Amino acid sequence: MPDAVLTLENVVKRFGGFKAVDDVSFSVEQGEIFGFLGPNGAGKTTTLRMILDIIQPTDGTIEILGSPSAIPVRHRIGYLPEERGLYRKMRAAETIAYFARLRGVPGGEAKKRAFDLLERFGLKKFARSKNEALSKGMAQKVQLLATIAHDPEFLILDEPFSGLDPINQATLEELIADLKAEGRTIIFSTHVMEHAERLCDRFLILSNARKKFEGTLEEARASLPPRILIKTADPIDALRAAPGVIHISERKKRSGQGVEDSATAPSGAQKEFIIELAQGADPQRVLQTALANGVTLTKFEQGGASLHDIFVAIAGEDPETASLAPGEAA
Repeated sequence: MPDAVLTLENVVKRFGGFKAVDDVSFSVEQGEIFGFLGPNGAGKTTTLRMILDIIQPTDGTIEILGSPSAIPVRHRIGYLPEERGLYRKMRAAETIAYFARLRGVPGGEAKKRAFDLLERFGLKKFARSKNEALSKGMAQKVQLLATIAHDPEFLILDEPFSGLDPINQATLEELIADLKAEGRTIIFSTHVMEHAERLCDRFLILSNARKKFEGTLEEARASLPPRILIKTADPIDALRAAPGVIHISERKKRSGQGVEDSATAPSGAQKEFIIELAQGADPQRVLQTALANGVTLTKFEQGGASLHDIFVAIAGEDPETASLAPGEAA
């Protein structure tokens, strides 16, 4: 069993009368990618700041890399904050070298590492470009390279995909996977479940300042009732009486801007529904009921709930549309 790189036990953070983090415990194992999942306002950034000893917990204990504080081991940690920014007039390679020097890398070695990193990740031609001339996606990659230039073993990335277009998100996913392949331990926070589903070995679901789940995707799926995903343009009332059906809910269509309201969809449009079954129920009985009642299905899939669906089921809210709670920006 790998050693725990990070352990939190019963951590609480209060800001006056507001409890931003409420009795949270979890661990991150060496060499894994650990997702810290939840909507804006759930307490993710507050927790990461406590892990880094930027702010102190009100109660509970934190151990990181064998130390009760991140400060003595900060040279072993790379941190990409949610609030990002680069010196506009500084060049990309200079920026990476500058942050490496701040973390104790000698000047000549810092410069060499900067150019090596840019070349390795396909950004060599941007080495002498000023940061103000970089696209948002390119600037974010430069900041991530600046985060790893001192060769940290543990990376903490706060909403690393925020503001990136899908192409740059995919590129950043590849970069994070490459860093894991090198043996680094990575924890990243996000409210977009698809990134975590593709990247994470394990994850934690945080909602309303409390931990709702910690484990693997398969463990999360096993914690839910068996389910079927169907798609149809027909009324599905008859399926509610099918043997073993305990609940049917419409699966909202999600876009980059959030959830699309199906109430505005044209009449007769295809809709997706999640059907939850009792343990041991036969999904084929639902299909038989549909055929017997003239419900035409264009999709019928068993199991395999997405992480987004799992989050909604466990936390009771949509991580991509939940509003900002008071105090999270503190």
